[in-house]
Amino acid sequence: MRKHKLKVEKRTILGKKVKVLRKEGILPANIYGKDIKSIAVQVPYKDFENVFKTAGETGLVDVEIDGQVKPSLIHNVQINHYKNTILHADFYSVDLKQKVSTMVPLEVIGTAKAVSDKIGLLEEPISEIEVEALPTDLPENIEVNVEHLAAVDQQITVADLKVPAGVTILTDKDQVVAKIGELVSKQAQAQAAAEQAAAQQAKAAAPTAAPEGAKAEAPEEAAKPTSDVAKAATEAKTEKKPAEDPPLRHGDGRQAKPTSKSAKDQQKP
Repeated sequence: MRKHKLKVEKRTILGKKVKVLRKEGILPANIYGKDIKSIAVQVPYKDFENVFKTAGETGLVDVEIDGQVKPSLIHNVQINHYKNTILHADFYSVDLKQKVSTMVPLEVIGTAKAVSDKIGLLEEPISEIEVEALPTDLPENIEVNVEHLAAVDQQITVADLKVPAGVTILTDKDQVVAKIGELVSKQAQAQAAAEQAAAQQAKAAAPTAAPEGAKAEAPEEAAKPTSDVAKAATEAKTEKKPAEDPPLRHGDGRQAKPTSKSAKDQQKP
């Protein structure tokens, strides 16, 4: 196993004041262990970042403090996911002669045949498992070869994993590590079928469209107004004529002819 080295210093700035250290490019951290009281330390951010990228949480790191080297594992890394920066980390000092338990990442190898043949999709329910081993025997990762997965529902469990000698797996052996799922889930198929049925029902309930060029006929009730409405409309359009004076009649009932005065008579007073 590759060893990594990192030099740290004791830290006097504690609590919320560590924000000042981060602004100066220094990462606050702690060292602790079975027989070691927790010590507040600090380390240049770039130095820690470079070691953590390769060692992860399973690689052994020789942490040097005040001239003493303490073999340690990096634990409890706090990350600001918004800025993708590290906020704090712990160094777990270990005894090289005593076994420790830690989480080891899984690394998928190859391409599943079911994926290549477009039969199904590869599902990865978990990305790490817990193991126990001497600090020097801890693997950086555990490989998971998925090339033989050729059909839907084929899977690899923890029991199928191969680990180096001296490493014991603590995770439940029935836990699924990789599995071939359907290209389209049953839930998605049911939803698509329901949407199609709803669309067909909506189409069947819609009124039949009139042939192109045909005039839409108004409902009979709208085309023929009631007699009262028609009568009112007719009376509104009819102009009322002024009333005429009744004709003059003689005493015997005969109608009298209107007389007109001649110009000569009109001149007389």
